[in-house]
Amino acid sequence: MPAYMIARIDVTDPEQYEVYKSLAPIAIKKYGGRYLTRGGAMETLEGPEETRRVVIVEYPDMAAVKAFYDSPEYKKAREARKDAAEGQFVILEGLDKPLW
Repeated sequence: MPAYMIARIDVTDPEQYEVYKSLAPIAIKKYGGRYLTRGGAMETLEGPEETRRVVIVEYPDMAAVKAFYDSPEYKKAREARKDAAEGQFVILEGLDKPLW
């Protein structure tokens, strides 16, 4: 069953964040992830305006997301992000079949 990682990021050092952006895709791809969106145009339809960068990545399953997040490759990316941004990373299980 697919799983999704949703990241909401407040970038505090754009130059250093570029280093993170160069490292993260390597780990994402290695562990079976694929970007569904990566900081594109965004509009809040309801609730407080979202001003953070939003990234959604699809993985084959929850185990793959956890393997990615704990991997040596992503630990290197997280270290690069440490002083460049603050974020919230949520993972959730997808549907095994469409509802309709």
